[in-house]
Amino acid sequence: MICASCQREIAEQAAPPPAPSRVEKRLMRSATDVKIAGVCAGFAEHLGVDPTIVRLVWVLILLVPVPVLPAFLGYIVAWIVMPKAPLPAPAQPATPHATHATQSS
Repeated sequence: MICASCQREIAEQAAPPPAPSRVEKRLMRSATDVKIAGVCAGFAEHLGVDPTIVRLVWVLILLVPVPVLPAFLGYIVAWIVMPKAPLPAPAQPATPHATHATQSS
């Protein structure tokens, strides 16, 4: 391989590894951790926090007298707008290798 800046031959092993691709996390309702609609679990997964913390914060916001209606409507809107995450693929069962033993009678 030839260096682009100095035009010298360099070994293949000296080349820097390719940069890891950036994985974009989408905000989706959870399909597995669902209490009502999976909205809080979806936010928790997107933010990288425990779903229980997000649920508790939402309940505390709901209990404060002023934002009751916005908190309730926000949950309903998120329920409608957020797509539901696909179910995870089921684990493949381990198949034991069949041994073919011949029996003589």
